[in-house]
Amino acid sequence: MHADKMEDVEDVYAGDICALFGIDCASGDTFVSQPKLQLSMESIHIPEPVISLAIKPEKNTDLEKFSKGIHRFTREDPTFTIKFDDDSKESIVSGMGELHLEIYAQRMKNEYACPVITGKPKVAFRETLTEPVAFDYLHKKQTGGHGQYGRVTGIMEPIGADCYTKLEFEDETMGTNVPKQYIPSIEKGFREACEKGPMIGQRMTGVVIRVQDGMHHLVDSSDLAFRLAAMGAYKEAMQAAKLQLLEPIMTVEVTAPDEFQAVVMGSINKRSGIILGTGGGDGYFTVDAEVSNGIILGMGEGNGYFTVDAEVSNGIVLGMGEGNGYFTVDAEVSNGIILGMGEGNGYFTVDAEVSNGIVLGMGEGNILYC
Repeated sequence: MHADKMEDVEDVYAGDICALFGIDCASGDTFVSQPKLQLSMESIHIPEPVISLAIKPEKNTDLEKFSKGIHRFTREDPTFTIKFDDDSKESIVSGMGELHLEIYAQRMKNEYACPVITGKPKVAFRETLTEPVAFDYLHKKQTGGHGQYGRVTGIMEPIGADCYTKLEFEDETMGTNVPKQYIPSIEKGFREACEKGPMIGQRMTGVVIRVQDGMHHLVDSSDLAFRLAAMGAYKEAMQAAKLQLLEPIMTVEVTAPDEFQAVVMGSINKRSGIILGTGGGDGYFTVDAEVSNGIILGMGEGNGYFTVDAEVSNGIVLGMGEGNGYFTVDAEVSNGIILGMGEGNGYFTVDAEVSNGIVLGMGEGNILYC
């Protein structure tokens, strides 16, 4: 291969750039001239992605073309990856930069006739309780023949900031009011109901559900009846519950020249970040911090990084680690998130630019984050 010119050859050697047609292969595959030759090759270094975007086809009818394109792109480019987020129900593509992902979005349109929509991934909020709430619910239904009967009594309690990602269930029943064979159905009903919280429809976590008593009927009680009783108990309890929104936090590491330490520390504090520790040497310093995932997604021009002064940014290296739990959302911000709940959509209905829980332009350059 010479730029856009091709020359037919019989042999190629190390260092040559060539093209093959009709070969099923992927980046990193090795070709040999002897079929029985066994080689152990060192794998190529694949850097970690630095940016992620949500992606979907503009038309649902293009899902098959979208799937084919994504499959081809991920095979030919190991730095381009895709995953499905179970929380936000979005397909998330990751790559080495904003331009990298934009090129693949354009190729999807040009090569597969499948225009796509890209955007910042949604923030995976959670909901939790701030105070215990009791429940006592009777599910009773009679439609002729065997009916449905099940009663559950107990309490739902918050379990602390260190367990914000957990949802626990405990059976504290005694005696035969609730036969033990129905306990798994009760737990299943509660867990299904907790998938959708009453504030903005996000998952309920950081809660322990204690079932303490109940009632059953010799004929009408069943697994279905007690599962529905548990779901009804959850809905009834939420009407009297005091709730709190939770937002995910990420670990962030920033490395910059010593002269910009005050600027970087101020930038983290301005975004309500928590500084965990600092270090340094050889004219550079490093800051480890925890920052809201919603703030990270909303920084700069959608590139997932801090926005700092231009003369500073050239010397800054920022890396993001794994998710590191959840923060509670301030009451004032939480109230803003659920402004649109009256229409049942769980989103803002005010005139504002809304993106993944980030509201821009609420004042003169102010940023309200969730």
